[in-house]
Amino acid sequence: MKRTFLICTILYLFIARTDAQTKDRTYQFTLQQAIEYAYGHQSAMLNVLLDEQSANARVNEIKGQGFPQINGSASVLDYVKLPVTVLPGSFFPPGSGIPENALVPFSFGTRYTSSAGINVSQLLIDPTYFIGLQATHSVRDLAQKNTIRTRIETAVAVSKAYYGVLVNSARMQLINANVDRLKKLSDDTKALFDNGFSEKIDVDRIVLTYNNAVTEKENTSRLMELSNYILKYQIGINIYATLNLTDSLNAEQVKNMTASAEHADATKRIEYSILQTNMRLHYLDMKRDQVGYIPSLSLNGSLSTLAYRNDEDIFSGRQPWYPTGYFGASLTWSLFDGFQKHYKAQQAKIAMQQTENDMNNLENGLNLEVTTSSVTLQNALTSLNTQEQNLNLANEVSSVSKIKYNQGVGSNIEVIDAETSLKEAQTNYYNALYEALVAKVDLDKALGNIK
Repeated sequence: MKRTFLICTILYLFIARTDAQTKDRTYQFTLQQAIEYAYGHQSAMLNVLLDEQSANARVNEIKGQGFPQINGSASVLDYVKLPVTVLPGSFFPPGSGIPENALVPFSFGTRYTSSAGINVSQLLIDPTYFIGLQATHSVRDLAQKNTIRTRIETAVAVSKAYYGVLVNSARMQLINANVDRLKKLSDDTKALFDNGFSEKIDVDRIVLTYNNAVTEKENTSRLMELSNYILKYQIGINIYATLNLTDSLNAEQVKNMTASAEHADATKRIEYSILQTNMRLHYLDMKRDQVGYIPSLSLNGSLSTLAYRNDEDIFSGRQPWYPTGYFGASLTWSLFDGFQKHYKAQQAKIAMQQTENDMNNLENGLNLEVTTSSVTLQNALTSLNTQEQNLNLANEVSSVSKIKYNQGVGSNIEVIDAETSLKEAQTNYYNALYEALVAKVDLDKALGNIK
């Protein structure tokens, strides 16, 4: 009991230490490094890789049906009550004193019976087995394609989360600058009020604007922390670990992005390839049911030995064991099954038609997806250019209003209005920047450019 308690304590301390080390670990990733790390650590990726292993095991299971099947058996029976057989009286010779119409019970056999044997069978011809072998290639292929699809989805999710953190970081820097600028303006206005050059209402207006900016800073800080948690979750690391991003946000590169005029190419999309593999599997299902009426041939053999005893010394070598064995071939075929295989083949054929419809619909849907993503990116880039101009104008208006206020030819209402417009322009600019980045990721996915 003490030893068990000690082992459990050691395991608990080891797990707790490992968990603590994971939380205290620091990661540094570019976008591509974050994606590569997610390929080996994100739970969805780990599960789909396990699915590949499971598919390989399933393939080997199907192949194993063509190997010799060897089974062993052993038994020991204790007939507490021996079986009773009834013989008619006519079985006995005349003069035995037994009436001919009598039924005489007899017990045959020994109390203890033991047996041991081995059975071997080898499949020689079975059309359904050979169809199954063909299907193993498609089963493995489907698992690999599902892994590729998950890799693409992981890359998209990590990219969007990574861009979200970069945009929020840049936005946070501007908000900090806004707070510092408003703090100085508030202090200057209070100083003017103390010297009789400003009214109390001017101070209150500036303080109100400053307080709102501080609240926005706190809210954005929490949202930024949340976006970091989301990115770490998408990458597959502990959300409380430290993560530093080494890529920077380049607004010029974003503005230079273009909405591709390419048309959708279904062959570049993994979803289309998965449907092709499913079509192949449905076809093999149909063929398997169709050949189910063809006979199958197998070899089989058995070797066993029996022992009969009236006492418990079953395995004594002093008394004989009686061996028996056979070797032969079995030919089996389905003569009539109520048309079950026929209707199963019909179901597989219908599934093929449905998959073909899905493939046609996918091609049409991909064209729509590419067009939608392209339009979204164009709109996002147009909005980004507009919001950049608005941001520059808002900065200029803010600077001019402060100069006028400091020179005594402007009012603090102008300053506050300018600050409000600047804050709104900053928010709109970074929203447009993030939307453009996300739209580009969606367009690359739609075009099948994410490998």
